[in-house]
Amino acid sequence: MADASQRPEDGPADLILALVARDGTAASRHARALIDPAAPLRDIADTIHALCVVHGTFPGMVDHATAYGVDSLAPAWLARAAGTMAAERALLVRLAAAAGPQPSTPGQASAAAAILQQRDTLALLARSDRLGCATGAAAAFVLDWVAIRGLLERCATRLDEEPSPSFAAARDEAIEMLRGLDLAPARVRALTFGAEQLLTQHRGLWQLLEARAAARNG
Repeated sequence: MADASQRPEDGPADLILALVARDGTAASRHARALIDPAAPLRDIADTIHALCVVHGTFPGMVDHATAYGVDSLAPAWLARAAGTMAAERALLVRLAAAAGPQPSTPGQASAAAAILQQRDTLALLARSDRLGCATGAAAAFVLDWVAIRGLLERCATRLDEEPSPSFAAARDEAIEMLRGLDLAPARVRALTFGAEQLLTQHRGLWQLLEARAAARNG
């Protein structure tokens, strides 16, 4: 839920940026641990494979929002974001191949089912009929991907893979889109609801990956 300390005059960009900072990947203990140069390669491989399942297949979450076409707040931005995230899917696939097989972990079947369920849940969120929800989820996704991309770049270095182009332009476009929205309170609530739901799924993914790492390394 949105932070009660947020000011009424905060715009959509301020609200979603605050949610991403508080609840997103950058706040995850496990994601931060994976940036450490001494992080086990099996934990890195597990993370890349999980991200590949959730976000590495077509259609991705932003593709669903673009194709479904119900959320008309920022259709041009959604189309551009879909193209950007297509390149990120290619990066995930490349890193998954370099990382090798997913490491054997106790409870593999239940974890695999949970990760697939996350992908399905995000697809449903992106196809929401509530105006603003898909845009909020997609914006939070792109903005949270900034931290995920930073992790992937560290992983690429560990795996001797080529660096990828900067993600800064995609981040800036998402913020610019949000700053350009002039919404009634009900639409702002839908926008932040979508963002919150996306971040809830990402938080659950990082918690699952942390539990899997503990099961392997304990």
